Amino acid sequence: MSPIRRWAFLMAIIAAWATPCVVHAQSASAAPTDRHQQVDAIFVPWNSATTPGCAVGISRDGVLDYARGYGMSSLEYDVAITPASIFHVGSISKQFTAFSIALLAQEGKLSLDDDIRKHVPEMPDFGKTITISHLIHHSSGLREQGQLLYLAGWRSDDMMTEADMLSVAAKQRGLNFAPGTETLYNNLGYTLLAVIVKRVSGKPLWAFADERIFQPLGMTDTHFQDDHTQIVRRRAAGYQAHKDGGWRISIPTSDYYGPTGLFTTVGDLLKWQENLVHARVGGQALVASVQTSATSNNGAATGYGAGVFVRNFRGLRTVGHDGVHAGYRADAIAFPDQRLAIVTLCNGATIAPAELAQKIAAVYLGDRMTANAPSVSVPDAELSALAGVYWSPLTDEVVRVEAKDGALRPTGAPSRLEPLGNGAFRMGETTRWRFTADVPGARELRIWDVWPTPRMFTRVTEPLPAAPALASFTGQYRIDEVDMTYTVLMADGTLTMRWPRQTDLLLEAVGGDRFVSGAWTVTFTRTASGVVDGLTITARRLRRLRAERLTTAQTPTRRVGTGASEIHAR
Repeated sequence: MSPIRRWAFLMAIIAAWATPCVVHAQSASAAPTDRHQQVDAIFVPWNSATTPGCAVGISRDGVLDYARGYGMSSLEYDVAITPASIFHVGSISKQFTAFSIALLAQEGKLSLDDDIRKHVPEMPDFGKTITISHLIHHSSGLREQGQLLYLAGWRSDDMMTEADMLSVAAKQRGLNFAPGTETLYNNLGYTLLAVIVKRVSGKPLWAFADERIFQPLGMTDTHFQDDHTQIVRRRAAGYQAHKDGGWRISIPTSDYYGPTGLFTTVGDLLKWQENLVHARVGGQALVASVQTSATSNNGAATGYGAGVFVRNFRGLRTVGHDGVHAGYRADAIAFPDQRLAIVTLCNGATIAPAELAQKIAAVYLGDRMTANAPSVSVPDAELSALAGVYWSPLTDEVVRVEAKDGALRPTGAPSRLEPLGNGAFRMGETTRWRFTADVPGARELRIWDVWPTPRMFTRVTEPLPAAPALASFTGQYRIDEVDMTYTVLMADGTLTMRWPRQTDLLLEAVGGDRFVSGAWTVTFTRTASGVVDGLTITARRLRRLRAERLTTAQTPTRRVGTGASEIHAR
C-alpha cells in the first residue's frame, strides 16, 4: 500500500472510531444482578477451594461493570483469587511491545520499514529483507525460538534469557517462508522487538513501557519482568494438572520478555482496553493503526494488527489477544462498537479463558450476535470415509483424523468436529474444517484457524514401510543450526529419535518416509539412488529444519539421554 493510500485508509478508521454510536450492550430486560449471576454460573467449575481459577473484569462504556475472583491463587497457602490478584499473561504482552515500537516510530526514532539488521546486526542475512513491520505482524518467516531451543536440548523449565534467544537465532541459515508472503505466529519476532526498543530508546523495554504506557494510564499493578526471581506481591501461582488428578506448580523461569513476561491484573488491562478507544497515550492515529489488520504481499488482510487479533465474533468486531505460558492462561477481548471489554486471567493450564470470555460476551451481547450454523447429522459411513492421514505439501505438517464414537475428530483429541454439511465441520467458535474430493478417493482438507488463509492438506496414500525397512532409517543426524546430533534407533520395536536432555520421540509411520510424533513431523530424505541421507523436522511454527546423516567417521561420542518436554509460550 502506498504512503498516500495508507494515510487515507488510516484517516477513515480514525473517523469511524470518533463517530458517536448508539450502544446496545444487552437486552433491556436483563438487570445487572441477573447478568452478574450468569457470569458467576460460567465459572462454577473453577469456583472451588481445591482448584486454581480465574479473575474476571468486565467494563461497559469505559466503566467497570463487574469484577470477581474464582478459585485459588495459592493452593499451598489457601489464598483465594480476587480482582487484585496479579497474573502472568503470556502473549497479551505482545501488544505493549508493539505499542512501544509504535511510539518510537511516531517520534521518528525508527521506521517500521527498517531492515531489522539495522538494529540487530547479529541476525543473519537471509538474502531477503525482514522489516520491523514483519516482526510485528508475524510475517517474517523466522523460525520459532522455543522449538529451536527444544531441538537444541533445552528443557521447558530451564532458565532462558534474551541472549540465549539471540544466540540460537543468529545460527539460523533459513526461514520458514519468504518475508511478507505468509503469516505464521512467531515469538522470536517479539523478542527481537524488545531488543530494538532497548537499542533505539536507550532503555530496556520494561522501563520504557513503565514510563510511557503503564504510569500514564495508572496501571500500577503492571510490569514486564526481566528477573524470574523477583518478588511480586499478590501474584497468583500457576498450575498444571497432574496425572494423579491433582495439581503441580508451573511458573515460568525465563528472563526474556517482549513476546511474554507481563504481569498485570484485570483492572489494569481494562484501563488499557479503554486507551484503545480514547487514546490518552499515543493519540488517535497511532491507536487506530495498531488495531488495523496487516496485509500480506498479495494484499489480503491477515487479521492481525500490532500485537492484537482483529476479528469478528458472531458478527461483531473484536480486538484482543490470548496468552499462554507455563500454568497461566489469559484472554483480553474488546467489542469496540458495543463498548464492552472482557478480561479473563487464569492460573490453571486446563482452563480455557477465551471460551469463558465468549460465554460472558453472549450474556451481554447475545441479542446482537448472529447465531451459529446448526450442526447436521452425518452417517457413520460418511464420517469413516473422511478419516485418514492428511499432509501439507507447503509446510510438511501432518493431520490425522479418526471416526470414533459417532463423531469425527483429530486423532487422540477430546473435541469432536461438529458437522455442518457438504464436507464442512466446526471445532469451537473459530476453527473450521472442510473436506473436498474433486477426484474420488483423492481428498483434500482445508483448515481455517486463527488466520484468514486456510492451511491446505492432501490425503496420504503412500504405503507404510515394512517393519524390516525401518532399520534403514537408523543412524546419527546433525543440525548445526541448533548444535545438536540426534540418534535414530530401534527401541522396543519402535523407530525412535533421541537427543540429550529430552524425552525420546517415538516415530509413528504415516506413509512413505514420513513419520509423526505428537506435533512433530519427521521426514527422511534420500539421494537419487535411494539412500537415506538426512531428515527434516517440522512443527506448526518450524518447517523442514534439515539434519544431515553422519557417516561412521563423523559420528560423535557425545552421551545421549532423556529429559523434559518442548518449550512453549504464547
